[in-house]
Amino acid sequence: MTLYQVRHKTRFRYAYPVSFARCNLRLRPVEWAGQTLESYDLELSSPARITGTRPIGYLGNVSRMVMERPTRELVIDSHFRIRVDRATPVPRRDDATIAEVSAAARTTLDLGVESPANYLFPSPSIPLSSEITAWCSEHLDAHRGIVEAGLALATRIHDRFTYDGSATTVDTTPQEAFEKRHGVCQDFAQIMIAGLRGAGIAAAYVSGYLRTIPPPGKERLVGADATHAWVVIWCGPKRGWLGFDPTNACMVGEDHIITAMGRDYADVAPIDGVFTGQDGQKIEVSVDVEPIG
Repeated sequence: MTLYQVRHKTRFRYAYPVSFARCNLRLRPVEWAGQTLESYDLELSSPARITGTRPIGYLGNVSRMVMERPTRELVIDSHFRIRVDRATPVPRRDDATIAEVSAAARTTLDLGVESPANYLFPSPSIPLSSEITAWCSEHLDAHRGIVEAGLALATRIHDRFTYDGSATTVDTTPQEAFEKRHGVCQDFAQIMIAGLRGAGIAAAYVSGYLRTIPPPGKERLVGADATHAWVVIWCGPKRGWLGFDPTNACMVGEDHIITAMGRDYADVAPIDGVFTGQDGQKIEVSVDVEPIG
């Protein structure tokens, strides 16, 4: 069990005063098995204010922020304490097969936010790709256990792709990242999801945070962490949703903090919105994930 203190600070700077802005903030972690939110605070620089907070259509929370007076700078500061007590799952001999899990997802009558029916089909940012489906299918034999297959696919993406923060942008499609064989956690997660859905497996996109451990002899750098993304697969009614991290070739355990789950990045982006102004904006993001107990 680990208690984390997390701070996520975003600063927007505008070349000219912005007269109006409205944003969706998905920064408060959701209730999820294995993690308990102990405290949460959200601070905004003047003149921004929160107009309301509610659950979003998928699994997450959204706060509506509005700024109605001119400003050249906006600061959004989210900080919380969360306790994570989640054993890292492992494949088991009695896991349902891919064929069994796929059939159960297709025939479910559950339409709740965690229903696999919501995550079987293409989504706006993750269309199906015959090329990605074929590449991923080498690890997705219908008679293979779902957990073993998911971990094998996550490991293959990790081994065959290069992490490169300059290769893609937030709008890069899974197909473009697949062809480059370079990208970041968002790209690797969306490629994996495209392949899984192409095989009839319910898979969702998760945003959150990952504990990072500095190299031996080095101090942890405050504010140098980042948001992270990975995949959750519905592994049948007995095991439910389990997390797979293709960026790190591992399953999700105590080092991962889940913020929101959706069909793709657009459903769970930490901050999105619109503003009225004469020019663009510069964004500075600082994230600190500190284990404190």
